[in-house]
Amino acid sequence: MNSEIVVLMPGRVSEKFNSFIRSIVHDYPNRIIKRADMLPSLQNKKILWAIELNECGFNISLEKMLASICRRGNESLRNSQAVIIIQSPLEIWTKNYAYRIIFYTNQLGCRYIGHAVVEATKNIINFTTWQKQLNMPLEEIYQRNSIDLINRLFNEKMKKIVNPKVLVLYSNPRKTSNTMMLWQMVKKYITANQFDMEEKHVENGTIVDCRGCLYKTCRHYSERKSCFYGGIVVKEILPAIEKADCLVWLCPNYNDAVSAKLMAVINRLTVLYKRVDFSRKKIFSIIVSGNSGSENVAMQLIGALNVNKGFHLPPYFSLMAIANDPGTVKNISDIQEKAKEFANNIYHEINA
Repeated sequence: MNSEIVVLMPGRVSEKFNSFIRSIVHDYPNRIIKRADMLPSLQNKKILWAIELNECGFNISLEKMLASICRRGNESLRNSQAVIIIQSPLEIWTKNYAYRIIFYTNQLGCRYIGHAVVEATKNIINFTTWQKQLNMPLEEIYQRNSIDLINRLFNEKMKKIVNPKVLVLYSNPRKTSNTMMLWQMVKKYITANQFDMEEKHVENGTIVDCRGCLYKTCRHYSERKSCFYGGIVVKEILPAIEKADCLVWLCPNYNDAVSAKLMAVINRLTVLYKRVDFSRKKIFSIIVSGNSGSENVAMQLIGALNVNKGFHLPPYFSLMAIANDPGTVKNISDIQEKAKEFANNIYHEINA
């Protein structure tokens, strides 16, 4: 992979943001690109998306840049990895925009390291919670986190996994579920001797959502490998996640969102997150929508697992399909080829 950092900073940005980004990448070989018509090949690159939104929460030049990359084909970002620094004059839109960038470019072959985003909202107020722990000015925290992000991007190297373990999480076991049918198609291309695979069913009545304990309380339970509510999450699911090298989330689209039971698992990951580094664990997903909206579910997973909890996001992390009536997923054109390709992607990522 190229040792240079390609900084994609589209549109007109403030002098302050421009200077900030240049100072962040100063210690590394870098090239700053501001226009879509100046884009080099973006395969095999380390990429920093440096995005400043306008007062309406948009960056039109970014959309043009993304469209230009998309026109190069679905391998236009193959073997590249990226991070994002995004700033807004408002208290909103930074996460929404970041998730869109990640989802869009991941479908073009880009991977994202864990905790791939540093965001700065109006008056950088979003760093207030960090300030409680670090006792530093907000501006210094913003700079500190951004420098750490670039260091991790530049030095990121995934180690080969010995005896990889794959954990599959699902909440809908019904034989008529199109999501489960699509997983079975993928699974048949993963032979038993390739992985140590475990499937966990998150059943009704076995999981309670996160209680929202105070930080010290959650840390207390974390140190004891427990949680306020205990139950199957503590006894089975969290230990399985801790052991796993790769997680596959099977997500039927429920009102353009992850199902409540799987979301409860994600919410309760915090107690494990406080003592376990997730950055070497890769995530994949299978998402089936009755009509549309798979991208919303995918972005929810990206935000919760990659951006917030620090899981590694491999390229083409999600296999998505539209299937309404039971069994119709089997009738989708070239679905078997897509399932095989997705299985091969999982195999390649875990054995790379």
